[in-house]
Amino acid sequence: MFQVTTLSNGLRVATAEMPGMESVALGLWVGVGGRYETKRHSGVSHFIEHLLFKGTRRRTAKQISQTVEGIGGYLNAFTGEEHTCYYAKASHRHFDTLLDVLADMYQHPKFAAADIAKERGVIKEELLMYRDQPDHYVQELLSETLWPDQPLGRPLTGSVESLDATDRAAVFAFKQRHYNAGNTVFAVAGRCQHDSVVERVERILSLNNANQRTRFTAAQQNQRAPRLRFLSKNVEQTHLALGIRGFSRHDERRFAAKLLSVILGENMSSRLFQVIREQHGLAYSIQSAGSYFADTGAFIVSAGLDTKRLPRALSLILRELRKISRQAPTEPELRRAKDYAVGQMRLGLESTSNQMIWLGEHLMAYGFIQTPDEIEKKLETVSADHIQAVAAALFRDGGLNAAIITPRNDEAVARDLLTFV
Repeated sequence: MFQVTTLSNGLRVATAEMPGMESVALGLWVGVGGRYETKRHSGVSHFIEHLLFKGTRRRTAKQISQTVEGIGGYLNAFTGEEHTCYYAKASHRHFDTLLDVLADMYQHPKFAAADIAKERGVIKEELLMYRDQPDHYVQELLSETLWPDQPLGRPLTGSVESLDATDRAAVFAFKQRHYNAGNTVFAVAGRCQHDSVVERVERILSLNNANQRTRFTAAQQNQRAPRLRFLSKNVEQTHLALGIRGFSRHDERRFAAKLLSVILGENMSSRLFQVIREQHGLAYSIQSAGSYFADTGAFIVSAGLDTKRLPRALSLILRELRKISRQAPTEPELRRAKDYAVGQMRLGLESTSNQMIWLGEHLMAYGFIQTPDEIEKKLETVSADHIQAVAAALFRDGGLNAAIITPRNDEAVARDLLTFV
């Protein structure tokens, strides 16, 4: 299903051939993100992501979007903690157009001073927009609490101060350092042929021969007691996010942690949804998820609640976490969790865009591509006792972090909540 070729300059080209599809999805992945940044220039990866859409030597910003949208396609990008991706999708008949636009953006951005000044203002507005979305902002506060004074704890958008400090010289130097062939993956999924893709990419994407991947500072693991971040804000409901330091993406326990998350909060039949919403009516939404990085990770539970019901909801959430750390799930519950995880994975991979993301994320994270069959086999080896053991390792005394955005400004609320955590 998946093929990978490494070019002489170190650039990796990966394909997932899906001959029955009309579309083709292309992604240019760069192995750099928020945790590679200094505090002074926090947000520079995301800044560069924006600037690559602002024009090249051959195209204006408008021409970039018109070229792709004019063939019925779309073009976008995203920045994460450890990588950045620029992607496009259209009919397979327009592969060369998509490739040309992405290669042009990557290789020949203008970085005009006027564009940098204007986009700095745009990103400041984006930063304020997220702060007006409490369900998003509470996750930023949780990250700051999980990883205080570390790159992983900083917003990917940066801060007003770091954006003001990031000038054209800083942008150019950061791109020169990180955007090189050895740190880049070109992923294609859909109606395509691997050898043809390799030949066309090699012809048009002539990157420098630096077979270089950069490093980041390892996450510090020094928590000794529960931590709470409390923010009073004029919102309609209280937003809660709980986080516990978890496993890295290289830890084999992540497969048990995935099933643990399914059992606790990834669907409507999960324990937290049934207890918090269905039995007690304390929240409209509640969910759990895992995040995985090269050297660390986190297990997260988040919910939107009526403010008066926050202590009761938090008590019930912690009860469920403790319960599964002491008693293994039943075999039928485990079976449902495995079937759900595998089913969601396979349904998602029917999309050419998701196949492209699968290629890029695996090559960036592991240096090779795991197949869905391999993932399914790993999940099948997980036992109920494995899940209990992972829960016990995660949900330990002193390891809990909580971020809360609430309309109440009574600090006594925060002190009371500390009795739960």
